[in-house]
Amino acid sequence: MRSSRRVLSSLRPRHLLVVVAALGALAAMIGGLARVEIETGVDEFVPRDDAVVRTTAEMAEQFGGDPVVVLMESAEPGELLRKENLPELLRLEGELAALPHVKAVYGPGTVLNQIAGQAQDLLAELGGYRDGLRARAEAEARADGRSAGEVTLAGDRAVAEFDERYGALLAQGMPGGLPTLHNQTFVNRVIFNDEGDPRPQWDFLVPRPDAVALLVRPDSSLPQSATEDLVAAVEATVSDSALTPRSSTVTGVPAVVAALGEQVRHEVPLLGGVAVLAVGAWFLLSSWTRRRLRLLPLAATLVGTGATLAMAGWAGRPLALTAVAFLPVLLGIGSDFMTYLHRGAGRRTVLAAALASAAGFAALAVAPVPAVADLGTSLAIGLVVTALVSLAVHRWGPGEPTDGPDEPVVPAARAETVGRGTRRAVLLLPVLAAAVGWALFPSLTLQSDFTTLADGLGEYDDARSVERIVGASGEVALVVRGDDVLDAQTLAWMTTTRREVVARHGDELNAVLSPTDVLSFLGAEPRPGQVDAALRLLPSYLASSVVSEDRRMAVMTYGVDLRDVERLQVLRDYLEEVAATAPEGVEVELAGLPMVAVSAQEAMDDERLVGAVLGILAAGLALLVLLRAPRVALVAMLSATLASGLVALGMAITGATLTPMTAGLGSLTAAVACEFTVLLALARRRGDRRLARSVDLAAAASATGYAVLMVSDLGLIRGFGLLLALTVAVALGVSRLLVWSLLPDSGTAAPTDSPTTRDEREAPVGAPSLKILEKVR
Repeated sequence: MRSSRRVLSSLRPRHLLVVVAALGALAAMIGGLARVEIETGVDEFVPRDDAVVRTTAEMAEQFGGDPVVVLMESAEPGELLRKENLPELLRLEGELAALPHVKAVYGPGTVLNQIAGQAQDLLAELGGYRDGLRARAEAEARADGRSAGEVTLAGDRAVAEFDERYGALLAQGMPGGLPTLHNQTFVNRVIFNDEGDPRPQWDFLVPRPDAVALLVRPDSSLPQSATEDLVAAVEATVSDSALTPRSSTVTGVPAVVAALGEQVRHEVPLLGGVAVLAVGAWFLLSSWTRRRLRLLPLAATLVGTGATLAMAGWAGRPLALTAVAFLPVLLGIGSDFMTYLHRGAGRRTVLAAALASAAGFAALAVAPVPAVADLGTSLAIGLVVTALVSLAVHRWGPGEPTDGPDEPVVPAARAETVGRGTRRAVLLLPVLAAAVGWALFPSLTLQSDFTTLADGLGEYDDARSVERIVGASGEVALVVRGDDVLDAQTLAWMTTTRREVVARHGDELNAVLSPTDVLSFLGAEPRPGQVDAALRLLPSYLASSVVSEDRRMAVMTYGVDLRDVERLQVLRDYLEEVAATAPEGVEVELAGLPMVAVSAQEAMDDERLVGAVLGILAAGLALLVLLRAPRVALVAMLSATLASGLVALGMAITGATLTPMTAGLGSLTAAVACEFTVLLALARRRGDRRLARSVDLAAAASATGYAVLMVSDLGLIRGFGLLLALTVAVALGVSRLLVWSLLPDSGTAAPTDSPTTRDEREAPVGAPSLKILEKVR
């Protein structure tokens, strides 16, 4: 304690202020990091302000969001629907419905119970009406002074007509006997046909005789934490149930979202730690500077990364799935700047290279997918912060000792052994190959299906298994709006539409539920009074699943394969044509996650070329403004262009698929290609082999940061890391080739506005070239 007091008392006021400020900044950083949240919902991978997204949100507000699907399989057909199991199944559905954030639960137990209860109410109502007929007839007979026998006979005559009219209908309508869950015949007649297969209208709840599905529809727009809590609660409730199915699986889009969130939280520290060790190993084991200074680039980058994440935490901006990639990527590329500064590159050149890389990443902000746009923005901010930290450390932190380097930095002028014409002729082949790559880039396959983002997780495999049983992995909906969506004209249109859609695209979809399914017992053209009576008699549980209480919104739902986006595009176009045929005054819109996936894919298709070019232009513009060496800036842009084209060509040849994260190829390539070109140009102008080797070290660190992502369990992240690691290698090779072919070497006088002369004038005291001059003197 006394020693600490002596240290503090010995500090000058200015130094004490610096210490206090540093401790305050550290506390703020820790506080911000503690506030960082992860958000991996569907909204992060769909276009902003898209009409389909809005309609889907409105539908979810009324009818509930994409369901958590509980699929239970039994050892024998119909086992879970036996009368001894139905009470427990009904209890399970009730417990699921009581969970927080649940909008509605649909299951066979509740359906059967509601139908039985409504049938009992109908029987009671008919019985009461029959009793009333007898009572009135007998009262009138007594009033006329009839005898007791005549009074009884009058009552019999009154109910005889009722029995003749309704008795046959009741016998036909309830061939299974009394409507109760304890009557196995009634249960079987409602759910199964004569062959023992589930009736079509119950496919979404009983997909096979030996399987039942429970659909737990959550409230709309649940945050990540609430989604994870709901899925965990559903799993616990199913596990605690007294039912003994052969197997039970909890899946659906919310389950995938919850699994992604948990995986991201697991992988962020894991991949970050691996990246720190891997990138740090390059600097520690490479003899690029004194041993005690070798981890300076890593330390500066960690501070910049922490500050960036802390700012996101304090701003309340949750990190998306792409947060997994943030730390390794920023560690890889952010450590470059401290390396260059330490090897004597001027501050202006390093800052220009950093801002060019940041501009390349910032161009991703125009991406239609919010998660990608946020990744680009976060990386851009992170690079700027890291560059500023690197400049501060270089200015006030430890530096090279003053005994100078081991080899000359500025060698004597030498003549280039290869002629300029030959050097430029060498560029012909890569230029042509890159042009072919750019031509093929718009035709590369783009995979935008949200569920494939979880490829590699057990929950994704569960979803695929359930899809094979249920027959669909997503729901497409026609949302019908009008003053009364159950009037005769609109109901007739929905009946015709359902029939024609299934007839035209039955191999691509299956009808799940619609108002015409619920009201099918009314026949083809029910009268308004019949519809009103049917809604009064139908269980509200069923009616509310397809039509709103005010009858101004209805939904027609179809199950589809969410993964085949191209077929979904064809289906979308057809359904839009169908929607246009709705009666006057009725508005029909498409909704559902599959249609959102189509919108996302089309938005990325429309923007992929513009986004790629914009990233290169943004990085080049930053160099033109900051570097004041137009020729170097243009060569850097050419380097990014050629590298992007060559990578695109490689993807086309290998059949690789673009994802939302790799669609902005130009931005990702420009971030490293421009940096390498600028620093290699400076090294060539100076004849500085050490600076040139530091570019190789920086490239190795960048590639390692990207390659660390291949450790991820998520296929999307693994593919992103592999592609970008290869991109770094291609960018380094192209940059070296272009600098060698197009820019002057140390034997050529540098123009007064070249980065060489300016950077050497700007180089701070202690930079390697100045140390050599001091040593010579």
